[in-house]
Amino acid sequence: MNTGSEFRAEAPAQKVLVWDAPVRVFHWLMVFSFAGAYLTAESERWRLVHVTLGYTMAGLLVFRLVWGLVGSRHARFASFVRGPAAVARYLRGLVHGQPEHHVGHNPAGAVAIVALLGLTALVTATGWATYSDIGGEWLEELHEGAANAMLALVGVHIVGVLLGSWMHRESLVAAMVTGRKAGRPEDGVRSTWRSVAVLMLVAVLGFWALQWQSAPVAGGPDAASGFTAGHDRDDDDDD
Repeated sequence: MNTGSEFRAEAPAQKVLVWDAPVRVFHWLMVFSFAGAYLTAESERWRLVHVTLGYTMAGLLVFRLVWGLVGSRHARFASFVRGPAAVARYLRGLVHGQPEHHVGHNPAGAVAIVALLGLTALVTATGWATYSDIGGEWLEELHEGAANAMLALVGVHIVGVLLGSWMHRESLVAAMVTGRKAGRPEDGVRSTWRSVAVLMLVAVLGFWALQWQSAPVAGGPDAASGFTAGHDRDDDDDD
C-alpha cells in the first residue's frame, strides 16, 4: 500500500522541494571529502590534506546524525529507513520494471545510506586511531579495508542512482543539486534551511583554514611528518 510519500512511477506530478539545503551541502561535502581523502591516502606529501578531510567526514557524520533526528521531513531517518519487507517489495518492483516512486529516499537507497554512514564512522575512527599510533598494524589494515568497502558501496550507490533516474524518468543527481523532485504539493518541505547550510560551510571552511595554518613549512623539519605528535617517531628514529 502506498503512503503519502510514494506513488507509482507513471503517476504525474509536479516538482516540489524535497531536499533541504543542509542535506545537499552535506552530500556534496561528503563526496568531495571522501574522494580527496581516498586519493591522498598513500601520499606522505598530502598527509595533512588526508587527515583534514578525514576529520571533516567525522564532523559531517555527526551533523547528519543530528539532522536525521531534527531536520526537515525527508531528511529524518524516520521518514525513509524501512524494514526488510519494504526493501524486498521495492526490489521486486525494480526487477519487474514497476518500482514504487518515493519522494524521499527509496527503501533500497536508505539501506545504502545507513551503510555508508556506518562505514564513515568506522573509517574515521580507525583513521584517527591509526594516525595517533593506537592499535597497531591490524587497525591500519582495518582502516584501509573499511575505506575500500566504502568505495565499493559508493559505486553500488551510483549505479542505483543512475538506474533509478532512468526508471523514474527524473535525474536524481540534479535533484540533489536543486533539491526538487517529482511529487505532490503536500509532499514538499516548506523551508530550505539555508542558514543552517551556510553555517555548515562556514564551519568546514574555517576548520580547513585552521588546518592550513598548522601545515608544516615546505622543506622544514616537520614537512613529512604531518602536524600531530603521532608522527614524532620519525624524528626519534634519527636519534
